[in-house]
Amino acid sequence: MLENLTKATKAILQAKIIAISCHINPDGDAIGSLLSLGLGLESLGKKVYMLSEDGVPKKYRRLSGAKRIKKTTDKICDLAISVDCSAKDVLGNNFEKVFKPAKKILEIDHHEFRRPFGDVAIIDKNAAAVGEIIFILLQKLNIKITSEVAENILTSLIVETDSFRLPKVRAFTFKVCEYLVDAGVNYPKLADMIFWSKSKETAILSGLALSRCQFFKSGKIAWSIIKRKDFQKIKGKEEDVDAVADEMRSIHDVRITILLRENGNALRVSLRSKGKINVAKLAEHYGGGGHFDVAGCYIPNNKKAINGLFNKAKKLL
Repeated sequence: MLENLTKATKAILQAKIIAISCHINPDGDAIGSLLSLGLGLESLGKKVYMLSEDGVPKKYRRLSGAKRIKKTTDKICDLAISVDCSAKDVLGNNFEKVFKPAKKILEIDHHEFRRPFGDVAIIDKNAAAVGEIIFILLQKLNIKITSEVAENILTSLIVETDSFRLPKVRAFTFKVCEYLVDAGVNYPKLADMIFWSKSKETAILSGLALSRCQFFKSGKIAWSIIKRKDFQKIKGKEEDVDAVADEMRSIHDVRITILLRENGNALRVSLRSKGKINVAKLAEHYGGGGHFDVAGCYIPNNKKAINGLFNKAKKLL
């Protein structure tokens, strides 16, 4: 990683115009990493375009710099940087529109299961969040971590570790947090925004999903579904139920959770697991990916595909 870190800093310092993009359906790790890197690189005098094809989820729109994020750009960039992307596909249309025309591509990621696509890559599969890698990179570039940058890195850490509850949390994670809080982050306010405040749409749809929760394999697998008409009825969005799969995982004895969301003719699948169960392997079977215990994919919206997914989940046990 240190060798790649040097190559990455060289590529950044040589570039004048930089585009940074996260994956489609972005979470807090993606948005926090995108904003912290973008704001940091601007302090070097770079022209930076911060991109998210699906915009910014409601709960992250108050983060420093969030209003600067655009869906795409027509500019030809010296360097295109992906954050929290395990494959080019998850960049959406921005891979063809922004990354392919760029002179060089840099990947910054921490997924265990990846399909590389860049010229240079900083990959740390042990990092609790991409925000940890951004923190190291900014320090390597001698960029001052302001309270605005720190706020976004800390958002990445809080969200990706599920408030510091997941196995990848390490001593270094807390050392980074100490530095960020010292930089002036209002941690109670940030934690409240991310975890303790929710929209009425989120409350209703989450409750609906949990009320529909069903179990099999003696309660070891839990699954639920949110249909398109549910979203339409209260004008909700898919992001409003992002946390449900994690809530289902917290149920006693549950080892695998499957949350289905109707998305046109397909179902968006969110997978979670406990212990040594590799749900990323299941997601990859359907062209998706993720981490050992947090993954996702899409499947056709029909009973045959759903039952096939369930059968493969049972085999993982």
